[in-house]
Amino acid sequence: MTTTPAGSVHRAETFREDWLEGLADAYARTVRRVPGAFGVVGRHAPRPGKVAVVIGGGSGHYPAFAGLVGPGLADAAAIGDVFASPSAEQVYRTARAADGGAGVLMTYGNYAGDVMHFGLAARRLAAEGTDVRTVLVTDDVASGPPPVDGQEIDPSRDRRGVAGDFFVFKIAGASADRGDDLGTVARLAAHANAMTRTFGAAFAGCTLPGATAPLFTVEPGTTELGMGIHGEPGLRTTGALTATELADALVDNLLAELPRPAAATGRVAVLLNGLGRTKYEEMFVVYRQVNRRLRAAGLQPYRPEVGEFVTSFDMAGVSLSLMVLDDELAALYDAPCDTPAFRSLPGGHSPAADDRTEDGDATDTAQVPAARTAPAQDAARPGAADLPATAALRAALDAVAAHEDELGRLDAVAGDGDHGIGIVRGLRAAVAAARATETGPAGPRSAGAALLGAGLALADASGGASGALYGALLAETGAVLAKAPGDACTTALLADAADAAHRAVAELGGARVGEKTLLDALEPFRHALRARTADGPATAWRAAAGAATRAAAATADLVPARGRAARMGALGHGHPDAGATSLALLLTAVGETLHD
Repeated sequence: MTTTPAGSVHRAETFREDWLEGLADAYARTVRRVPGAFGVVGRHAPRPGKVAVVIGGGSGHYPAFAGLVGPGLADAAAIGDVFASPSAEQVYRTARAADGGAGVLMTYGNYAGDVMHFGLAARRLAAEGTDVRTVLVTDDVASGPPPVDGQEIDPSRDRRGVAGDFFVFKIAGASADRGDDLGTVARLAAHANAMTRTFGAAFAGCTLPGATAPLFTVEPGTTELGMGIHGEPGLRTTGALTATELADALVDNLLAELPRPAAATGRVAVLLNGLGRTKYEEMFVVYRQVNRRLRAAGLQPYRPEVGEFVTSFDMAGVSLSLMVLDDELAALYDAPCDTPAFRSLPGGHSPAADDRTEDGDATDTAQVPAARTAPAQDAARPGAADLPATAALRAALDAVAAHEDELGRLDAVAGDGDHGIGIVRGLRAAVAAARATETGPAGPRSAGAALLGAGLALADASGGASGALYGALLAETGAVLAKAPGDACTTALLADAADAAHRAVAELGGARVGEKTLLDALEPFRHALRARTADGPATAWRAAAGAATRAAAATADLVPARGRAARMGALGHGHPDAGATSLALLLTAVGETLHD
């Protein structure tokens, strides 16, 4: 028995049996095990007089294949061992369990083992009098030469089937479900395959159940463009890509090969598929650019799907599949289905939902707020004549950003590791808000007013507990300073602002000094500032910031007693608190912008 990267323990020799049994238990309302076989059949099957759509392939690709069995999609799926074809016997038994007497369509990815075993099963069924047709899925453009001009069915027998399986299965299942005969179901499945293209990219390999090392690897900091779902080599290796660059690579490799039949409507079904480890939020970032690129090319994304459909265990990567739609394919793609992994409700598609601008915004939405056209990242850039609040916050941003990774590392000791990222994001928004207030069209306003707005912006952009606390700190500071006549700033006024900020943070967070929070740096800062009211603002502030810096370092000797970190107990001992450290950096940087 071996622990996989996912943390679960499997016996490799029983993995297929175990996971199929678990699937059948969890989704007994939809599927059941095929007696004496490694396969599942829909509760709706067999249905007398209906063509049976039988799919299948190796384990390790869920939701493909067993997760796509149910009314309106596949009738049954035969499942092989990990990354291996099911045997002919398993395919035969599975098909028999689904056969309603109107014939069987077998459709699966174009891999040698699948072709041989499904082919042998088809021969056996045919010998017994069952009409059988086969449609291979050949959507992966990275795995073979392009199709011959004008050729529609099976454009390249050398190409393998990957996530485009889903489109072919969906069309075949919908056709069979509405009562089409076997010839029609096979024709439409082949047509869907001919209209489908897929291109993928991988960032890391996968580890199989029972294995102690990855099946294949991708060098750190690189991306394999065109890698297959079993680790088959890609077209080329490139450096790490941003989400935008990745989306461009996916789209570029598909547009050149996308079929343009005369009956096409300009609509394309879109599937952005995760390969097992890529998070949904990350895929949505990629899809944002995919959507823009497709629309710029004159295509209309139709019922886009973002998620996992054909995986490769814990492989890191994504693939993009496009199916060019005519009216018949679109109607079948819209048809309802109900499977463990994918459900489409009747009437669930609204054509108006696809009426988008190239930016991806609905054409009938309200005017985009002005703030969206001026991102905080841009507004936070140094200005030639920043006024006091903006200059102070920009200095704080620069200081904290320079230590972003270190703050994240400190936070990860007993937290979630996002403190550096969150505070930098919040300070960028704070700088933008302060600058807009101090130099707005209504005329310049006080530094206090600017800090009030900056506090709200920081809390909104940063989020989390730290964002709320820092937002309150800035807002309370601004509220005190705004009461001063003009922009008069004395050390006593700064001390009053520090006291108000301390009260707000303590009340909001419920923490006390000694519990390893930013209060452990803020408390000595305010006391030191109050003790030096006879000094000029800059001199007093810098001395107080020094006290805060020393106190922040001393939090390494404390054990967390507040918030999420408190549950980690002594784990946090020996490391300074991230919040106290970032506050000390901020206060020190602000002191450099003050003048006596």
